[in-house]
Amino acid sequence: MAGVNASAVLAAQARLRPYLAATPLHYAERFGCWLKLENLQRTGSYKVRGAMNALLAMRERGDQRPVIAASAGNHAQGLAWAGYRLRVPVIAVMPGNAPQTKVAGVAHWSATVRLHGDTYDEARAFAAELAEQNDYRLLSAFDDPDVIAGQGTVGLEMAALAPDVVLVPIGGGGLASGVALALKSQGVRIVGAQVEGVDSMARALRGDFELRESATTLADGVRVKEPGVLTRELLAELLDDIVIVREAELRETLVRLALEEHVIAEGAGALALAAGRRVAGRRKCAVVSGGNIDASVLAQLLADVRPRAPRRPRRRSRDIAPPTRAASVRPLSPASTASAPSRPVEQPTPAPTPEVIPA
Repeated sequence: MAGVNASAVLAAQARLRPYLAATPLHYAERFGCWLKLENLQRTGSYKVRGAMNALLAMRERGDQRPVIAASAGNHAQGLAWAGYRLRVPVIAVMPGNAPQTKVAGVAHWSATVRLHGDTYDEARAFAAELAEQNDYRLLSAFDDPDVIAGQGTVGLEMAALAPDVVLVPIGGGGLASGVALALKSQGVRIVGAQVEGVDSMARALRGDFELRESATTLADGVRVKEPGVLTRELLAELLDDIVIVREAELRETLVRLALEEHVIAEGAGALALAAGRRVAGRRKCAVVSGGNIDASVLAQLLADVRPRAPRRPRRRSRDIAPPTRAASVRPLSPASTASAPSRPVEQPTPAPTPEVIPA
């Protein structure tokens, strides 16, 4: 199927095990959702999985060419780290407005950085031109079988949780495709998340292939004008639904994640959880895909966004201690206990002692 299948995801897991540890699962009680914390992955994003798997697969095939990639930041950082570990030369083409945190992260791992254009698509066209001129291996951030298989290992690590719904952010579709390959056979619903005005995959799956300029968004990691061909084929068969999130919802979710769950996420990293507010599920799990946010952007969000207080959850009857059998107190029914806050029993105020005034 589209050059990649569930067996390829299992093979990727075996390749990556010596290099990448599994990221933790965290239950966000106020959101009623589990979180797969890929913001704690090497280089701060799940993207390193696909990049490392692609380089290891290249080595198995005897391909020793330098690798070039276009990226808004996270794919470039993952590829730079993988290239550093495996001694493979890496060139990263990034948009001129890429976050400085991500540009610095790429340069830190000794990769060559070329800034070009203002969008991912302009950077991708330039990277393809350089690859053709210099016989580099052009590695797509999402539309590559090895990359998709590597991203699918995120799904394999969630399988032990036995979720009924998994929420995944979608830009080009590599992560959603890989996770769907890993989990769909277990009966898990796969729901994608995109931002209003940055919904090229949702439109493509409806048959609308017109290329439009993406809106400016906090989720720069999913700002892709043209989704992948392989990923579109996979998601057309495996994806259950796509939720379109408003920018204000995304900003509020990111701030709540930081303040209530102490989880630092970038815009795309908070996208799946923002979509989760509209998806019902007994055991939901959202992928926090990355945490590489500029400190100045986070500081501005914390100063500007005032999230609404979350609704108080209903107390479940099994969480309530059985009432005491006091003769003077009538036990409350479970329904009234759930709706009325517990208050201490007021004790009668003792009568004051009379003051005696000597004659």
